[in-house]
Amino acid sequence: MRIISGKLGGRVFIAPKNHRTHPMADKVRGALFSVLGDIDGLTILDAFTGSGALAFEAISRGAMFVVAIDIDKNAFDAVQRNVKDLGITSEKIKVIRSNCASWSQKNSDTKFNIVIAAPPYDDLQVDKIKSLTRHLEDSGVFILDWPGKLALPSIDNLKLIKSKKYEDAQLAFYRKIR
Repeated sequence: MRIISGKLGGRVFIAPKNHRTHPMADKVRGALFSVLGDIDGLTILDAFTGSGALAFEAISRGAMFVVAIDIDKNAFDAVQRNVKDLGITSEKIKVIRSNCASWSQKNSDTKFNIVIAAPPYDDLQVDKIKSLTRHLEDSGVFILDWPGKLALPSIDNLKLIKSKKYEDAQLAFYRKIR
C-alpha cells in the first residue's frame, strides 16, 4: 500500500495480516481527498482505521491531528508499526485499540473537523457509525465508506450532501442539519 500525495506521497506501508479490512483503492482514496480539498490544520477521526491508509493520507496532506481507532489487534499493530516506519510523531496521530462505540462513549466531548467511518463490509455496525456523529464539529464533514450494492443509511441530524459509487464501494459525505 502507498500514500498517494502530500509530504509522505509515494511512501509505502504494510497492511494488517489476517485482517478483514477492505483496503480502500488508491482511486477511491484520491477521490475522497479531492472532494475534501484543503485539509491543512484540520482534525480527523479515522474510525475502523484498518491499515491506517486514510489516517496516513490525511497527515501527508496536512491534517493537524488524526485519531485512528480499530479494535483488531493485527490492524492496531500494523498501524503502530507504520507510524514508526513513516516517522509520524505523536503530535500528529494517536492510534487506539478499541471498539469505536466504547471509545465514543468515553470521549463524547471530543470533536473533529472530519469524521471518517469505514467499517468492515461484512459487519457494517450501523449503530456504532451513528454514535460517531457526536464527534463532528458543527461545520464538519462526516464521510462514510459503504458497500456499493447497498443503500446508504439515513443518519439522524446529518444531511447527505454528496455520494459517489466506485466499483464495489461508495463514498457518502454528510453535514450536520442546522
